[in-house]
Amino acid sequence: RPRLRVLALHRGITGHAVNWHGVLWRWGRGELSTVPDGAHCLRDAFNPAQIMSKVKPAPLPPDTVIGGYRIVRKLAAGGFGVVYLAVDNDGQQVAIKEYLPSSLATRGAGELMPVIQPEKLSLYRLGLKSFFEEGRSLAQISHPSVVSVLNFFRENETVYMVMNYLEGASLQDYIITARDLKKEKVFRESTIRSLYDEILRGLRIVHQHKMLHLDIKPANIFITDDNRAVMIDFGAAREVLSKEGNFIRPMYTPGFAAPEMYRRDASMGPWTDIYAIGACMYACMQGFPPNDAPQRLEKDRLSLSLARLRAVYSDNLIEVVEWCMSLDPLSRPQSVFALQKELSRESERRYTKLAVGEKVRLQFDNILSDTRGTARKAPGPGGKAK
Repeated sequence: RPRLRVLALHRGITGHAVNWHGVLWRWGRGELSTVPDGAHCLRDAFNPAQIMSKVKPAPLPPDTVIGGYRIVRKLAAGGFGVVYLAVDNDGQQVAIKEYLPSSLATRGAGELMPVIQPEKLSLYRLGLKSFFEEGRSLAQISHPSVVSVLNFFRENETVYMVMNYLEGASLQDYIITARDLKKEKVFRESTIRSLYDEILRGLRIVHQHKMLHLDIKPANIFITDDNRAVMIDFGAAREVLSKEGNFIRPMYTPGFAAPEMYRRDASMGPWTDIYAIGACMYACMQGFPPNDAPQRLEKDRLSLSLARLRAVYSDNLIEVVEWCMSLDPLSRPQSVFALQKELSRESERRYTKLAVGEKVRLQFDNILSDTRGTARKAPGPGGKAK
């Protein structure tokens, strides 16, 4: 099948990259780590929860031993926990994810136990229970496209999830790199179909285990060095906290979160993950995320954006993305199987060429969009940019 080869980022380089919402990211030692510049922006499409708390809990120091695993170094940190590189008693490398929501817990440098304020304790425990259940459920799933949970345990008043250590880069990295090549297509259609066929096989197993991912996005689809696509960082615990806690900042990812995730009383199901799959496919075609659900509810421009891709991608693929991203949950595929069936119709590819009138209309719309963008950036009466 087509590989996502040439687009890999050079690992081990120290430098800077700008993500598709303009938030600064730093390339570190083989992983992308966030830096605070621009972190106040709610449009951060990759990890909005990272900005929920200004003071981050300190990670466990290197050489700390937990559950028989020795911490080597911190790999990543977000609003809901820390991921470490560790080794087991046989010297095998593993990744350990620690439940440590920065909005609910603090921890000083060199300490092991998190400190939770009494008024936040019940919510902390609720998220902890959900995180533990997530680990237990994932440990029962064995599929190449789902992150492997090897162990999970309680220690230091929190929970740790032990997973296979994966080497490679996220789909987010590939999209940014491919987009910067400025070619007509970000990814070839055959690559997109092959990639999501693989991901959907894993997601179907997850749903069969009565689980939802709830945070599917390019940053949580990992392309390993041996060319496997693996879903990582499930969002059950963060969804529980989002529904039960009164947080100012969103805990979902704008652009990839379905409309029902913005409502406390809404019913979620496989169709919620399917919306995110559609948004990821859109990002692979356009090179950037779609508008977030609240924006689309005000004025939906998805069809117009996808119309620009006609003759570049097949009608079938464009229709699949539009179907997945229906604002009404009942209008989306209700199961992964239904989506797989439609996506497999590769033999029926048709390419619709834009009529002259449609091209003029799209160009006119582009001019209007550019004009509005310029007007928004223009200095106001006080001399400051709007």
